[in-house]
Amino acid sequence: MSDTRREEICGFIRLLDMAVANATLYSPRHRQVLHLTESAGKALKSLLAEGPLPLLIIEGEVVADGSPLPAGMYLNRFAQTLGRHGIGHLRFVAGIENGEVAALVEALAGPVRQGEEIRSSEHLRFGRVEVRQEAAEDGGIKRLDLAELPGEERARFQDLCEGVRKHGKLQVTGISEVVHGFVEAFCREADPLMALAPLRAVDDYTFTHSTNVCILNLAQAMALGIDGALLHDIGIAAMLHDVGKLYIPEEILNKNGALDEQEWAVMKQHPVRGAQYLLDTPGVPRLAVLTAYEHHMKYNLSGYPRVAANWELNLASQMTMVSDIFDALRTRRAYHDPMEMEGITAIMRQLSGTELNPVLTENFLRLTARLSLEGSGS
Repeated sequence: MSDTRREEICGFIRLLDMAVANATLYSPRHRQVLHLTESAGKALKSLLAEGPLPLLIIEGEVVADGSPLPAGMYLNRFAQTLGRHGIGHLRFVAGIENGEVAALVEALAGPVRQGEEIRSSEHLRFGRVEVRQEAAEDGGIKRLDLAELPGEERARFQDLCEGVRKHGKLQVTGISEVVHGFVEAFCREADPLMALAPLRAVDDYTFTHSTNVCILNLAQAMALGIDGALLHDIGIAAMLHDVGKLYIPEEILNKNGALDEQEWAVMKQHPVRGAQYLLDTPGVPRLAVLTAYEHHMKYNLSGYPRVAANWELNLASQMTMVSDIFDALRTRRAYHDPMEMEGITAIMRQLSGTELNPVLTENFLRLTARLSLEGSGS
């Protein structure tokens, strides 16, 4: 991030925070609040001319474009305000209207009410700082609607990846928080298969694939009785398995049709590039480095990168191979429609023992045999 953009982002947050503070003291319709809101809107629109503006709150810090902003009175107060409302992620996109900025100011200035949350708008998306536990009518804990969770975490993961793409810096704490949110939600479900339900509605492949694989790996691991730190590391490894693709040209990643020989050679570099990047990133579990490196090797080591015949694949890599193929087959892409579950099962059984670990494949298919995917092709 350039110094100029950093200063402009801090200036926008200062105006927004001042508008919220004044709206709290007076009212959202006060002349000073309207003036500050209008100024914040102009500053924001200028920033959005360069692209979306993602803001994350990580351990009390405001992170913009993947880089922490310098602490100060306004930024600290802004982070505290978002924290009070349970917001850990904001994403502004071009086209935002003055009314959306005014609504944000009014919402942040208002009281925090149990069971209520600030709603996203067309050009402004929110993500929760943690998974909420809502009280049920009988006094217990209400079951979380898992269908709502991945979209928020996916947007947050997308912003973290943009930080890597632009600045080469990964906020490992942010990735850990995303995975922790999944694990907390899934552990409250009686059946880890519930984790798979959100996949039915997913078609956008660019950033959803990594969160899909995370969900699927966690479901596999929980079905095998894995929990604790290892479960968490398996989730992080899944989220980061394709991080090397951030270094592959987008025209290759998004090409409609088969890659030519030269393009395929570039694509095959992503496991090594991802592993090298993660190895140099403090705080990344070693399991994630191995998974990034191994996830295309195949069970019989006939894939890439090529390794010695006695190479032993780690468990998370083999889980990722299973989840990776499943998600590729059941997701709509530019060059193929999503497959029905019957066809997916047949293909995965054909690959079992060669490209896929047979024990993990059968465990996975036992899970998906109970999952209704009638709507996945519509």
